[in-house]
Amino acid sequence: MTKEELINGIKKGDPRSLSKAITFAESSIEAKQEIALQIIEYFGPKEDTLRIGITGAPGVGKSTFIESVGVNLLKDPTKKVAVLSIDPSSEISQGSILGDKTRMNKLSSMSAAYIRPSSSGNNLGGVSKNTRLAVLLCEAAGYNTILIESVGVGQNETEIAKLSDLFVLLISPGGGDELQGIKRGIMEVADIVVVNKADGNNKNQATITAKEYSMALHLKPKNENNWVPKVIVASAQEKQGIQPFIEKCTDFNNHIKNRWKLKHRKQQMKYWAKKNIEYLLLSKINKYNDTIDSGIENGILPERLAKNILE
Repeated sequence: MTKEELINGIKKGDPRSLSKAITFAESSIEAKQEIALQIIEYFGPKEDTLRIGITGAPGVGKSTFIESVGVNLLKDPTKKVAVLSIDPSSEISQGSILGDKTRMNKLSSMSAAYIRPSSSGNNLGGVSKNTRLAVLLCEAAGYNTILIESVGVGQNETEIAKLSDLFVLLISPGGGDELQGIKRGIMEVADIVVVNKADGNNKNQATITAKEYSMALHLKPKNENNWVPKVIVASAQEKQGIQPFIEKCTDFNNHIKNRWKLKHRKQQMKYWAKKNIEYLLLSKINKYNDTIDSGIENGILPERLAKNILE
């Protein structure tokens, strides 16, 4: 498909054109990515959207929770929901299962929803290096609520906060205590903490965990947006706590509908500009393989060798 065909398809809300444009954005072929960049530049920034980043440890129920949230959001006819799901890549084959669309059967069948699974590739931090471009393309296609599901690997997985307006952390009942709640890292940037899987025998433990995290969050420094983090108890399986969560997301969006949101997104763009410079530099590292091999054989320290190459 040509750039013009993709632009016209995206204007008409054709999900196949959107998928093709995202594939171009994720491509390692420079000419294809250039087409994706030109499409994004054609549509320009969309400010009246909400980007929600969602993370949590594997098995916490992210996909089920996201589907419940998406289905509930689409009860509002003004909403269009895109889900960008990042799956971990194999260190050996670089492949991914990309099974989240299969998990979200109900949401994927709804015409106002779009689900796109992607591989994390070699990128650390829980997202892929071109997830930001996928967000922009979804917004160009008219999706006003973007749910970004990260890989979900641990406490240092905060890069998803560099893509989202609202950062949500899912935890399991009994998933920690006050000390866990005040640890630096992922808790420091969470706007909403959801204690998920609060069903069956887990209900009481979920309530206790929520209270512990609420106490811990009061000890952390204020966020730049002056939003007071919220803790919600939910069960995606029993559809409990989903509507209160959506209401808190709406409250957050209303709270940041000022200069902070624009400032925040510009700060994110500066981060990704530097990150892309890093990607480009790393892509050129293989041309130094012979110099590295020779230097190591001659007993040069790796730190000294790196400085010599860059000087």
